[in-house]
Amino acid sequence: MSTEEVSQYLQWKKDVAGHDYAAASSYLSIRFGQPRADEIAAQLRKLPVITRRANDILRATGRDPLPLSDPGVLKDLKKLLSGQKLSPILLAEADIADGYHRLSLAYALDPYGLVPLKLGTPASDLP
Repeated sequence: MSTEEVSQYLQWKKDVAGHDYAAASSYLSIRFGQPRADEIAAQLRKLPVITRRANDILRATGRDPLPLSDPGVLKDLKKLLSGQKLSPILLAEADIADGYHRLSLAYALDPYGLVPLKLGTPASDLP
């Protein structure tokens, strides 16, 4: 099956899964401490889902996509192939707070495809 054929399976949920905020907070707590991570996760919950191109998200965050052979990327590919939709990703503090595997899969299938996300603001912009 070609990448183009697989990309037709790339389907997204309308909103972020609840457990993804906890995962984002867990990751961000390593960078900023738990109180600040919880604050950022709470802010992300309030934001609307928007879209950006997969390649632009990776460039802006300074990340390289994970390979299709990565276990997390493969897990998300299996979800897609079984008809499940993926949760939008969470970006905060110019980093991928949650959804790196999903973004990497989206990039592998269509680097210029739109990826739904919630985009948090830098810490200096928060009250």
